Amino acid sequence: MRIATWNVNSVRSRIDRVMGVLQRHDLDVLLLQETKARDDQFPALALEGSGYEFVNHGLNQWNGVGIISRVGLEDVQKGFSDMPSYGDPAVAEARALGATCGGVRVWSLYVPNGRELGHEHYHYKLDWLARLRDTAEGWLIEDRQAQIVLAGDWNIAPTDEDVWSVEYYADKTHTSEPERKAFEAVVDAGYTDLVRPYTPGPGVYTYWDYTQLAFPKKRGMRIDFLLGSPAVQERMTGASIDREERKGKGASDHAPVIIDLTD
Repeated sequence: MRIATWNVNSVRSRIDRVMGVLQRHDLDVLLLQETKARDDQFPALALEGSGYEFVNHGLNQWNGVGIISRVGLEDVQKGFSDMPSYGDPAVAEARALGATCGGVRVWSLYVPNGRELGHEHYHYKLDWLARLRDTAEGWLIEDRQAQIVLAGDWNIAPTDEDVWSVEYYADKTHTSEPERKAFEAVVDAGYTDLVRPYTPGPGVYTYWDYTQLAFPKKRGMRIDFLLGSPAVQERMTGASIDREERKGKGASDHAPVIIDLTD
């Protein structure tokens, strides 16, 4: 079984690239973030006759998460229990979407950015992660053998090795100690970074800003992850980052991240 996560940065603008990634990597499941489309705006026609079905969770032109699968799409859940709200009026944003695909419970997650240290969105981010951690731990308490993948754009670089310049990010979000501790808390709850053993760093990234020639200068960050429960970790046979997808006109600023599981 092959599962990938990708911050597509507008599914309507990049549906041709989405179809290319599905076909090129022979994916069973593709988890999308930042679809930037309401449910009625998702470009469903492109998937007709492809063997894939999809679900999108989008409330407006911001955020949005989706799941595309050819191995089933069952028990769809929009948002996890106790997920915090944000805004005025406060709403539960379209940042989490779960479904069971081929026997694996997958979650497409778009963790809040945080914007800047001390910002109310930063505190929202930490609260969001803490509640995700508590909920995800509960799933494993209920069933230690549960096959769960928490995947998406986490907007956190967990270690210094995951950024091109520690100094550059010293006063910015994504690398602060509270954010890294929040990410580590999810790991400590029983979820393993499934990709890192197959893509050792330094210099291995999943995101490169559009500005200042970040991609050709290799100024990136590793912020997209697939974290797996113990039962999923036991099935791992490989993982990769499709850096080539970041190239060319119309590319997303993120690269797809892929894992392979035994049957």
